[in-house]
Amino acid sequence: MTTEKNMTLYDHVGELRKRIVWALIAFFVFLIVGFFLAKHVIVYLQSDPIAKDIQMNAFHLTDPLNVYMTFAFFIGCVLAAPVVLYQLWAFISPGLYENERKVTLMYIPIAFLLFLTGLAFSYFILFPFVVSFMSNVATALSVEGEYGIQEYFSFLFNITLPFGLLFQFPVLIMFLTRLGIVTPDYLKRIRKIAYFGILVIAGFITPPELLSHLMVTFPLILLYEISILISRTAYKKRMKAEVEALVKEKEAEVESAYNE
Repeated sequence: MTTEKNMTLYDHVGELRKRIVWALIAFFVFLIVGFFLAKHVIVYLQSDPIAKDIQMNAFHLTDPLNVYMTFAFFIGCVLAAPVVLYQLWAFISPGLYENERKVTLMYIPIAFLLFLTGLAFSYFILFPFVVSFMSNVATALSVEGEYGIQEYFSFLFNITLPFGLLFQFPVLIMFLTRLGIVTPDYLKRIRKIAYFGILVIAGFITPPELLSHLMVTFPLILLYEISILISRTAYKKRMKAEVEALVKEKEAEVESAYNE
């Protein structure tokens, strides 16, 4: 029995190592793709109406290289994310029921699309308002802006990336509900606390301006309410799966007792 357990643990470690290797291979492949795409993405963002009137400078010799490498790394991470998520799913899927495997496999494209949706929302809707607000403040104070390219794109990442991650919340709630860690009733009970947390998060992300704050707060509240609905659906499916598994177990016990 000990040898069998050790072999099982060894097999799990070997499987985990294989999945990590495949994830790293995918990341390095897409990182190379990122090196080819980084220049085009940077040029596009510089020519976008949001930034075309901003004169970007390099205050340090390494600033252009740092920006280039950051974009290459970011592109590599985004493109490799579906492969990494699939490897994670492939590692945990043997411990799931058949219906749970199909459901959790659907999380991968949904999570990827939600991440891109969060990036698009923050860049095309929120970011222009933030830049406009900052420009108006500078104009009101008679300040001539002279921006570094690294500071500009760091600010861009600080605005957009949190939204890409925050838009993963419905998928996370669905996954935790299927695992039995959270329930829709629990999410309803902590609604007030969640709303307060959303207000705090929105305050950190946006400048001290009401319209920008509301533009962040309302979508996040909507995401939370959608997460409750998703959790309710996932909870019902989980209860149904448990009942079906219990029925099959009882049928197996009856059949075993009958054969004896």
